[in-house]
Amino acid sequence: MTKLKLGPIPENKPVKLTVELPAELHRDLIAYGEILGRKAGEGPIEPKKLVVPMLERFIATDRGFAKARRSEVSHGP
Repeated sequence: MTKLKLGPIPENKPVKLTVELPAELHRDLIAYGEILGRKAGEGPIEPKKLVVPMLERFIATDRGFAKARRSEVSHGP
């Protein structure tokens, strides 16, 4: 089966997020949630539950951001 970048989505307190997405991106989030849910043996995962883990994963794997952040911490503002 296809390996996805996200694993199981932990149950967290809901956080309200208001954002406008292009329709195509919303369709992609719906499809991703369906595939991830199926892979976990569950039902579809709502797009709003995917946003935070996706952003966390993106930031955690962005080497340029990590380097810039380390540089700011060591050099100060």
